Amino acid sequence: MKGTYIGEFEELILLMVGVLYDEAYGVAIMHEIESQTDRRVNISAVHSALKRLEEKGFLNSRMGGATSERGGRRKRYFTLTSYGKKALDEANALRNQLYHKIPKMAWMSGS
Repeated sequence: MKGTYIGEFEELILLMVGVLYDEAYGVAIMHEIESQTDRRVNISAVHSALKRLEEKGFLNSRMGGATSERGGRRKRYFTLTSYGKKALDEANALRNQLYHKIPKMAWMSGS
């Protein structure tokens, strides 16, 4: 997995960009995280992660049109790159591989 390592929050951001597809912008991503995980996140953390992931090559962005409801400001929309998809595939494969290595006895010995 060398070279495509992503942290848990970065993975969550990449997943939400994929889920939202053409509607993936900062506020929508934040709302989707809150909706899907019941976890509160700060919009600044979302924007920082998006910028970092784009700089690493996991995401591309494009500017949308200006809207009156945003005071004429434009939204920046994000999409996964093939490198971003590869990072998600590798994180998922590693997680599944390790999960399946847990001995059955470990499940029975819980408190």
